Amino acid sequence: MSTTRNPRTSSRREQLHQQQHADALAQAKRRRTRRLLGALAAVIAVVIIGLGLWSAQPKNGATSGTAPQFSLTTTAGTTVSLSDYRGRPVLLYFNEGAGCGACTQQMATIEKDPAFQKSGITVLPIVMNTKAQIQPDLDTYGVKTPYLLDDGTVSKAYDTLGKGMHADLPGHGFVLIDKSGNKVWQGDYPSMWIDPHDLLTTAKSHLSN
Repeated sequence: MSTTRNPRTSSRREQLHQQQHADALAQAKRRRTRRLLGALAAVIAVVIIGLGLWSAQPKNGATSGTAPQFSLTTTAGTTVSLSDYRGRPVLLYFNEGAGCGACTQQMATIEKDPAFQKSGITVLPIVMNTKAQIQPDLDTYGVKTPYLLDDGTVSKAYDTLGKGMHADLPGHGFVLIDKSGNKVWQGDYPSMWIDPHDLLTTAKSHLSN
């Protein structure tokens, strides 16, 4: 007894086999693509993290030259001039101001540091805000030191603009002026924080007796 092969059945089987083979190739291709995209995403993440860590590194060092003079109104309604502090070291604290909680907390911790209070170094915080803009932040974090209100002129004169997250604002930086009115150190901290003890130690190391 002979068996006759149905051509239509064979054709359907071949088509099914070909479709299964094509589906398997497509799945394999999708898996390879996902693996490549995953690897690429990992590489990009590493690069971004690396750039972030690099950009957040503090940049500081000795500087020289006569400190630019200025007179600025304060949140207390007074006027402060750099010349008022001639004969005493001054640490200017330029920061982003309103909306930057870390910036205001920095000043709050400096105020509470007993060593800073005994150091004889006057800290003058400078922001590019109005009193109405910055005062709520000072109240929130309990900062008592009057803030100097700059229209950008002083921040530009001290080369502090664009050192943080915004091109038109100061970052988180300090300029140390000795008792003779000379700039002796400048430090920028993109991480938006420096321990007050470390800040004071660095400042003292750049002041002559």
